[in-house]
Amino acid sequence: MRSFLRFVPAIAILIFWTSGPAFALSDAYKENIYNPGPLKPVDSTLKVKAGEPAPDFTLPSLDGNAVSLSQFAGKKNVVISFIPAAWTPVCSDQWPGYNLAKGLFEAQDAILLGITVDNLPTLYSWTRQMGNLWFPVLSDFWPHGAVADKFGVLRSDGMAERALFIIDKSGILRYAKVGDINRRPDLEELINTLEKTNSKR
Repeated sequence: MRSFLRFVPAIAILIFWTSGPAFALSDAYKENIYNPGPLKPVDSTLKVKAGEPAPDFTLPSLDGNAVSLSQFAGKKNVVISFIPAAWTPVCSDQWPGYNLAKGLFEAQDAILLGITVDNLPTLYSWTRQMGNLWFPVLSDFWPHGAVADKFGVLRSDGMAERALFIIDKSGILRYAKVGDINRRPDLEELINTLEKTNSKR
C-alpha cells in the first residue's frame, strides 16, 4: 500500500474518505433517508474464518443477472461489502464513496460486491437516487438474509452487519471484519489488506 499511496489521487481519496462524508447527498435525497439512531455496534457471531474457503452463494443483482461468488474464481479477488439497510445514513454514504476508490480496487485486480437484505425494488429506487455505482448490488432478501447468515453477519433484527470480506482468486477468505454498524469502515485498512492478498497470488 505504501508504494501505491505515493500517487496523489490515492492519497486524496483516502484523506477525503477518512475526513468526513464520502459522498455529497442532495437535499432531496437527504429528506428520504431514515435515521434509526444509534444501534448495538455488533449483534452477530462470525461463522467464517480467514484461511478457510469462503461459502459460495448466488444472489440476484440489480441488472437482472444472478451473481455467484464462484464465477470470479481464478479471475478476480473479491471484496464483499455487507451493509444493514438501504435509505439509512451511513450506508448511503459508504457505497457511493466506493466510487471514489474504484481505481484502488482495480489496481488490486478486485471486484466489489455490495450485499444487503433489502429487496430489489427498494435497492433500485435507492441506488437510482445515489447515482451509478460501479460494482454489482445484490439482494439477500429471500430467503431472507440467507447469505448474511452463512457468513455469520445476520443480526437479530434481520439486518446485516456492516461487514467486509476479502476472498482471493482461489476462493479462500483472507479478511473478515465486522465493524461498528454506526460507523463507516476504514478504507485504508481494507486496501492495505487487499494489496497484501493480491501480492500473494
